Amino acid sequence: MQDTPSQDSTRYAADRRELIATFSALLLVLLLASLDQTIVATALPIIVGEIGGLSHLSWIVTAYLLASTVVVPLYGKLGDLYGRRIVLQSAVTIFLAGSLLCGLAQNLPELIAFRFLQGLGGGGLIVTAIAVVGDIVPPRERGRYQGFFGGVFGLSTVLGPLLGGFIVDQFSWRWIFLINLPLGLLALAVITRTFRPPARQPSATQIDYVGAALLALALTAIVLVTSLGATLLTDAPVSLFALSLLSVLSLVGFVYVESRVADPLLPLSLFRNRAFLIGTSVGFIVGMALFGSITLLPIYLQVVKGLDPTSAGLHLTPMMLGVFASSITSGQIISRIGRYKIFPVCGTAIMTVALFLLSTIDVDTPAKLASGYLLLLGLGLGMVMQILVMAVQNAVPYERLGVATSGTTLFRSIGGSVGAALFGAIFAYALNENIRAAVPGATGVLDPAEIANLAEPLRSQYLAEFVTALHPVFHTASALAAFAFLLTLAIREVPLRTTIVAEPMSDAFQMPRDATSLEELERIVTSITARENRWRVYQRSAERIGLHLEPDALWLLARIGENQGPATQAALEERLHIGAAQCADLLDRLVASGMAIRGATGHYELSAQGRAGYARLLKRREEDLADMLADWDTAEHPDVRAMMQNLAKSFARTPPVRTS
Repeated sequence: MQDTPSQDSTRYAADRRELIATFSALLLVLLLASLDQTIVATALPIIVGEIGGLSHLSWIVTAYLLASTVVVPLYGKLGDLYGRRIVLQSAVTIFLAGSLLCGLAQNLPELIAFRFLQGLGGGGLIVTAIAVVGDIVPPRERGRYQGFFGGVFGLSTVLGPLLGGFIVDQFSWRWIFLINLPLGLLALAVITRTFRPPARQPSATQIDYVGAALLALALTAIVLVTSLGATLLTDAPVSLFALSLLSVLSLVGFVYVESRVADPLLPLSLFRNRAFLIGTSVGFIVGMALFGSITLLPIYLQVVKGLDPTSAGLHLTPMMLGVFASSITSGQIISRIGRYKIFPVCGTAIMTVALFLLSTIDVDTPAKLASGYLLLLGLGLGMVMQILVMAVQNAVPYERLGVATSGTTLFRSIGGSVGAALFGAIFAYALNENIRAAVPGATGVLDPAEIANLAEPLRSQYLAEFVTALHPVFHTASALAAFAFLLTLAIREVPLRTTIVAEPMSDAFQMPRDATSLEELERIVTSITARENRWRVYQRSAERIGLHLEPDALWLLARIGENQGPATQAALEERLHIGAAQCADLLDRLVASGMAIRGATGHYELSAQGRAGYARLLKRREEDLADMLADWDTAEHPDVRAMMQNLAKSFARTPPVRTS
């Protein structure tokens, strides 16, 4: 027995409510995971003031970034093997356990360890939440929903330092982590109740566990050497040698494994591609500049300029807004002119100037001027971040599209981990040396609370050396940015593929992702279509094939044509999920135009004129599809053509709506 149209509509509405509930929960967990990348920045002085450890405060940021970076390539494959529901639930549970333990930490080593645990869950939340959208959202709406994810990720990056400062001022730094618990548990309950993934097909996915372990070991050893190298060189040279040897052996082992396994995390052949090599190198430096600045500037603003955490967060906001502004502008310009090389070249040049200007700040530099330098840095970063991904996508073959995209964002994340550790180590070493040499009576690095209690003129001397210790940090960063500028000059600009355009403005910060080439191409196409006005698309189609129909009537003509036989109005309402009044209006217009006929039994079908128009529409759709896929060999990759045809059908399931 078939459901009546009213029963079908009720079920459709219930499914829609579950979709919205699940998607809202996904947005919430994505917000929490991405916030924790930057929310601790303005709380660092307060944290180390309470539990100590100014010399190693960058590890509070580095531990989370490092853990989340390493697990991103694994979670996508685990979801393919075991199902995304259980993988997502596990990631949320790990993230919440880490958050609880961070809020209860009593010393710096505990906090660093628990931040690492939190990052293991946070990295999985970001990449799995994005993948779940493909399971629950129809392709015709997927681009719009993915745009929401990009917006939340970018917004959390912008607001993280400001929100962290507010929580510290109003409550305690521990609530930066504990606030995740009620929100995360709510999201977990909603996901458990409403997320019903489609039946999982048997997967031949092979997980490169050995490669992932070696990469994690190598990155951890490298970060330890960069952050503790100066101390170990004096106090424990054997340990420094052992860590250095471990990092080298791990990297060599990783390269060996990646050259042997069937499904490597990072195919070595990609590094023979000039665009990928330049993109990952510049992305690495961009990550260093972004997270190195976020880590150390709040220390300067609070310790030297005497700002409270909320005000320090406000002074960091211009950098994030600069990223958004230049990312949006450059993306729109590229869409119009089709050229992109000039933007990473100019962006790295601006980064170099901004980082050099930051190396000139002193005790008397107004906080607003420092914010101006940060705004300039953000403008440079925004001209580079999304363009690098686009340039790489434009230069690699289809088989490497997915892994090349994830590899580019992976190297930027690695750069953030190494940059936060390296710049923190340079600052701590320089401060220790400066204080010992210039401030009699001071005993090396003091915590913020101890600095505030120093008597004058000792306090002023200490603050002067504190700022001086920041100069080699930004000198190093500006030198690296200058090197990135030279690299961008070597970018070989090639005409953009039809399907490769600048990312949506909402994804200025480029979320980490792990996807197959087919999934990445689908994401790109759905992002493009999400920005199109479907009413104008159908309007242009009608004009090209010579049909004098409104776009919504043309849409119904195509749906009746697909039916391949007469259908009643009730059957069309049920199949197309449209209301009776709208369906009746569209049918009346089709009959009046001579494109459809109504039989004596109330069945509708296309007239001879309508069938001819439908045939022209199908031919036009094939031509549009061929134009879209002109850059991809569909004879060699039939899965691409099949995907595009499925997308075309999905986009046609709802009528276009006239917009103002």
